[in-house]
Amino acid sequence: MQIRAVIFDFGGVVSFHPTQDQIAVAAQACGLTPQEFLRVFWANRVAYDRGEDPQVYWRGVASLAGRTFDDALMAQLIEYEIEFWSNYDQRVLAWADELRARDVRAGILSNMPQPLGRRLRATKEFLKHFDHLTFSFELRCVKPDAAIYEHAVRGLGVPPEQALFLDDRQENVEGARAAGLHAELFVSWESFLEDTPARYGLPAPTVARRQ
Repeated sequence: MQIRAVIFDFGGVVSFHPTQDQIAVAAQACGLTPQEFLRVFWANRVAYDRGEDPQVYWRGVASLAGRTFDDALMAQLIEYEIEFWSNYDQRVLAWADELRARDVRAGILSNMPQPLGRRLRATKEFLKHFDHLTFSFELRCVKPDAAIYEHAVRGLGVPPEQALFLDDRQENVEGARAAGLHAELFVSWESFLEDTPARYGLPAPTVARRQ
């Protein structure tokens, strides 16, 4: 087996999930409890990740919560969400760099809304770690649709059978396998280190601890 590209999910793999404090701040701005905020935040996420206008999405969140959000609050919520996903796992980024130094390409494939994706596209310090990014809002399709995996491997210039995909959601792992990629469920960096790189003949990461 020859793996010529590793494709990472973003949230939960490259980026840590939001902290409880971050969720609490956003919830308070909306006049909601953290539990209420998370319920309405995730309720209509697929349409947002497919490219729905941010204001349409946040108005929908407000409607589900029985609230009204003005333009200023929606702008603040967009910034809060970008901050949610801005705590990158430096171990993953370091491994992406190590892979590329060994002629293994590194990419991202993520269900992602427009504001976050555009911010990442404009962040050179983030982009430098990857050869290709596939964002759902740009394609208007989401994992686990086969087309989004096909876009990712095509962008990296490898056939599906020479790509390994890492995601923290089982349905996305299964979607990747159905599209012909190798794929593994990413539960934690520590469990990933146990045997995944070795099983695929990939270099072992040199950064093992959380930074």
